[in-house]
Amino acid sequence: MIVAMVVAIAENHAIGKDNQLLWHLPKDLKHFKQITAGHTIIMGRKTFDSMGKPLPNRRNIVITRNTELELPGAEVVGSVQEALALCASDEEEVYIIGGGEIYKMAMPLTDKIYLTVVQHSFDGDAFFPEIEPGEWKETASESHSPDEKHQYGFTFSTLERR
Repeated sequence: MIVAMVVAIAENHAIGKDNQLLWHLPKDLKHFKQITAGHTIIMGRKTFDSMGKPLPNRRNIVITRNTELELPGAEVVGSVQEALALCASDEEEVYIIGGGEIYKMAMPLTDKIYLTVVQHSFDGDAFFPEIEPGEWKETASESHSPDEKHQYGFTFSTLERR
């Protein structure tokens, strides 16, 4: 099973503030949907709360310290390892979608990163961990310039562990 992260980060690695995204990029949202639709997504409780409901056409697994929590439409577990164990027998690739603490815990277990880098720095309170260049190789890259629907330029990259 491939463990992949899907994340959009600012140049300063910010990914959110006050449990909200820092930008609105329709192409990135479409890209996220194309990657994750029909698959399992794993996230922390705050990320789940920020969405307000489970994402459709995906198996939603939420990691929280409160494993008694009931979230309709989502499975609740206490750790990244527990979430991955639920998927081990029937998933080819699973997607970790945040937030900052979950990314940090899952980084050593991750095989691939679907990375969007937004060409701007933001004031954030949640950050993506450092990506060690020697551990990863870029296997795909696609740049997008700002336009009428996208205030910031951004690049989609796929990184695979060496």
